[in-house]
Amino acid sequence: MRVRPTLFVPFILTAHILLAQPAVRFEEYFRDIGLRIDFYQTGDAKEETFTVDRMYKEPVWSGSTGDLVNPIEIGRYLVKVYDVASNRLIYSWSFDCIFGEYKTTSPALKGVQRTFNRSFHIPFPKRQALVAIEVRDSTHHPHPLTMFEINPTDFHIITESTDNHDIVLRPLVNGDPHDKADLVFVGEGYTEAEKDKFRDDVDRFTGYLFDTEPFASHKRDFNIYGILRPSAESGVDEPRNGSFRKTTLGASFDAFDLDRYLLMDEGKRLREIAAQVPYDAIVILANSKRYGGGGIYNDYCISTVDNPASRMVFVHEFGHAFAGLADEYYSSDVAYNDFYPKGIEPLEPNITALLNPAEVKWKDLLSPGIEIPTPYGKDVIDSLQAEIARNNKAMNAALEEERKSGGSEREKTDLQDRYKARGKELSRAMDSVRAQFKSLEDKVGAFEGAGYTTKGLYRPMMYCLMIRHPRNEFCRVCQEAIKKAIGYYTGAK
Repeated sequence: MRVRPTLFVPFILTAHILLAQPAVRFEEYFRDIGLRIDFYQTGDAKEETFTVDRMYKEPVWSGSTGDLVNPIEIGRYLVKVYDVASNRLIYSWSFDCIFGEYKTTSPALKGVQRTFNRSFHIPFPKRQALVAIEVRDSTHHPHPLTMFEINPTDFHIITESTDNHDIVLRPLVNGDPHDKADLVFVGEGYTEAEKDKFRDDVDRFTGYLFDTEPFASHKRDFNIYGILRPSAESGVDEPRNGSFRKTTLGASFDAFDLDRYLLMDEGKRLREIAAQVPYDAIVILANSKRYGGGGIYNDYCISTVDNPASRMVFVHEFGHAFAGLADEYYSSDVAYNDFYPKGIEPLEPNITALLNPAEVKWKDLLSPGIEIPTPYGKDVIDSLQAEIARNNKAMNAALEEERKSGGSEREKTDLQDRYKARGKELSRAMDSVRAQFKSLEDKVGAFEGAGYTTKGLYRPMMYCLMIRHPRNEFCRVCQEAIKKAIGYYTGAK
């Protein structure tokens, strides 16, 4: 691999021209196998270094062989592959990563540098190629981060077998991986003795996915696989509780010091495991009863399996990882700072800064006659929700004080009943406000409150799985974004 900075300018300048040329023929530039590229990202809020580690030949390329220049550029990182001989853009892809989130946290803003290991894969080039990695700035403009050449005959490309004698499942195979969206469930925190539980969980979570639209209507467009590399211990790490488990992927709660945020650090190992089957999307099933998960676009999603909310968490996080959907909730309980800069339209398809109300991002789906922005009693609802939270906090504090002072069980019960009565009163007031706007529940408009921000960002509908939904459904805008992602992998137009 050789870095050639002088080549970068002409490649970037010609990219838009190349997009207008005839479609890239896969068989002209690529072999029908994959090339995995492992890399390190190191930095803080101001600096970032992208370092290539190793490259591995994978036995199969499961991605599209049609739309090689990906029309979906949601991610903050862009991968562009150029044929050196013709100076032509022959493949592009975009993704997000955990470092992109870390850059917005308080430690990163204070200059604390961290290193993350990750991987991505591309189709295996037939001849000399140049890979350019770009990163978007806060205004979404891409800037060069690094680039390197690939010589397909380079003996440094590792060609070892991907067979690790792991448990491999194929519960649903509908056809050629090139024409399907290939999803692999990877088990985390399952011991050898729990392999049957993993099989059952794969079946259960497959059912959750295809019970949800638009996945339900597109079940034939998916291939589903499962892979388990048994862990030495059952469960996942819970640092706040002083509990650590020796597991395959090192999954841990308390990511960025958030109790519910569950992520893993072994990005290269994850891709090594997944490469035993064709895959476009990776879901990690974490063998835990706790509430939690996480999802990163075109990287992976993770969810615990045995919490009452696991179904909702999994499908929500898969929306992030598969279709690049944004969180629509606006709780302040996140670790990010200015995740969505003011005055900049977000990349994600399901939230908007509404910079031009006459040209809403999802204008083709707007309900006729809907008011933009769409009033729905938000200020009153937010006030009531804040009061409910304060009431619950005060109740817990009062009960703890009674416990410390040795109060009787009767006194504790009376105290709890008073706070619960107040809570019910507030909930009834909330229901009354929502009833006034019930006619808007199935309307597509622009509802303020999204992307961790109470003001200035808007979501398409009142309810959605990306915020909360009483029926665990995606809103219509999110469904269209998911269909677009499915269409990319299946070649559907």
